[in-house]
Amino acid sequence: MYEEQFSKRLAELRTQKGVSARDMSLSIGQNPGYIRTIESGAAFPTMANFFYICEYFNITPQEFFNFGEDPSNGMNALVDQLKQFDAEQINALTAFIKTIVKK
Repeated sequence: MYEEQFSKRLAELRTQKGVSARDMSLSIGQNPGYIRTIESGAAFPTMANFFYICEYFNITPQEFFNFGEDPSNGMNALVDQLKQFDAEQINALTAFIKTIVKK
């Protein structure tokens, strides 16, 4: 049962991203038919490759297994942007957020 959900979830995320199975396979450093093999249920990725797949979609492994939930709520993109900030920018943003968040 989980095997089928895994395959469907991978196909769903790939389709949402608008990429072909071939292009995704090549993007994560695999042979052209790699993703198609997983989506068909004929094989499953190694743990390392699963992490590459999650990284490709910019989601966590937990988000991958949240079947039926949309991981594209913007948080991952925001975190990626924050990683580019220096300490001064982080402090300024933190101060700003404290002024708009009321507890």
